[in-house]
Amino acid sequence: MDVHHALPLLAGLSPVQFMRRHWQKKPLLVPGAIAGFKPLLSRAELFRLAASEGVESRLIVKNANREGDAWRMKSGPFGSRGLPPISKPGWTLLVQGVDGHHGGVHQLLQRFRFVPDARLDDVMISFATPDGGVGPHFDSYDVFLFQASGRRRWKISQQKDLTLQAGVPLKILQTFEPEQEFVLEAGDMLYLPPRYAHEGVAEASVDAYGKAQDCMTYSIGFKAPVQSELTAELLHKLAEFGEDQDEEADVSSGSPKKMYRDPGQAATPHPAELPAALITFASDAVRHALQDPLALACALGEVMTAPKAQVWFEQEGGDWNGSASGQSLMLDAKTRMMYDANHVFINGESYRAKGRDAQLMHLLADQRKLPASTWAKASRGALALLGDWYAEGWLHLVVELSGDNKQRKH
Repeated sequence: MDVHHALPLLAGLSPVQFMRRHWQKKPLLVPGAIAGFKPLLSRAELFRLAASEGVESRLIVKNANREGDAWRMKSGPFGSRGLPPISKPGWTLLVQGVDGHHGGVHQLLQRFRFVPDARLDDVMISFATPDGGVGPHFDSYDVFLFQASGRRRWKISQQKDLTLQAGVPLKILQTFEPEQEFVLEAGDMLYLPPRYAHEGVAEASVDAYGKAQDCMTYSIGFKAPVQSELTAELLHKLAEFGEDQDEEADVSSGSPKKMYRDPGQAATPHPAELPAALITFASDAVRHALQDPLALACALGEVMTAPKAQVWFEQEGGDWNGSASGQSLMLDAKTRMMYDANHVFINGESYRAKGRDAQLMHLLADQRKLPASTWAKASRGALALLGDWYAEGWLHLVVELSGDNKQRKH
């Protein structure tokens, strides 16, 4: 992607300009972000996804006439009778991570890779009947709200009061004072920075032939790690690394793990008091875990590429012979792959990488695919690693068809 090239997706701004002027700073309304856009999957296809055990989905119903029970939320999967009738107003179906289950939605997500993959999360699709919505709320992360079909009215506010209502199953603002209002139709988009209050409500609409249109909004969301949670995950990873090193030391040298010893401990009249020497021992242990910058970077990469709990891969049944022979490599839509100067990370695992093989792996991570002419140059070790990933279903072989740009999965 040329980050200096102006894009209709960003209202004529280049990614460089957008990130400098708007990212985490102020909203951007983009009429006609994708001209002539048609929904990438039908209502029936979306409902089938919501019926799957491997897909996160939620049903939100607004009951305006019921005091004390205005909002109801239920988690999926939803069978054929699990959703209200289309004729009933005021309900919303949210389906998370659709990019991992639909090729077209995955390709849409690629348009937003001017933001680092470490920040990019997934595409959630919101289907709503007229008056459906999830109430006024705010997100702790950046979001692009892309209208795929139908019409939705958005109200937004930079208000400072973000107090939430008590006793409701959703994070709904106690008070909402809209400052701006927009109606988005198919192809329009609205970007909102974190903690920007907003409410979207589906409106009835018809196409040129008078047929009712489904209101579908694609939300492109981003990861925003919470420092305390990230700290806990990193320390857990570093502790795992330390355990592995201790086991290797036990096997290679027979030396025991470093354990706390206190031969100078005096008798104490205060048995419940933590010994100062134990506090020092614990402090040294944490400091030792953090002193290796490569280990910390390795832990971060594994954490940032770890698949979500509901993500699973279908293992490939075909044979891997390590021969390019007219086949491209393509990462599975659910695969998360990143790298730093010393490592390659994929789906929660890390590998040291240097030289030509590292360059090849970086290309695969950045482009998410490699033509046969490129990956044929990989070393024997790199080919073996790619074969392991292929067997796990993390990447696929795609037959390159001459004469057009189409590809066929092998």
